[in-house]
Amino acid sequence: MKLKGHSPTLDTILMVEKALLEMGEYPTKKALRDKLPKQVEYQTFNNVLEYLEASGKIMYNGRSIIYTEVNNEKLKDLIKMGTIIASQE
Repeated sequence: MKLKGHSPTLDTILMVEKALLEMGEYPTKKALRDKLPKQVEYQTFNNVLEYLEASGKIMYNGRSIIYTEVNNEKLKDLIKMGTIIASQE
């Protein structure tokens, strides 16, 4: 992963991750950025999201951000409600 612009600090990454966990919905990038307690340069914010996606902590479908880390109760509930499809193997 090649970062463009400023590299985020660990504090910035943790701040974004915490804000994402505290939101009661699957936010857009704008909604998440507006929820942050401190302003973050847009390119740095994008770098944080790229890092979180590359590390498997979030999924981004171009509209909503879904936190996929193990302590996400909303994701666990969605998985429980889902349908299990048997493998063809």
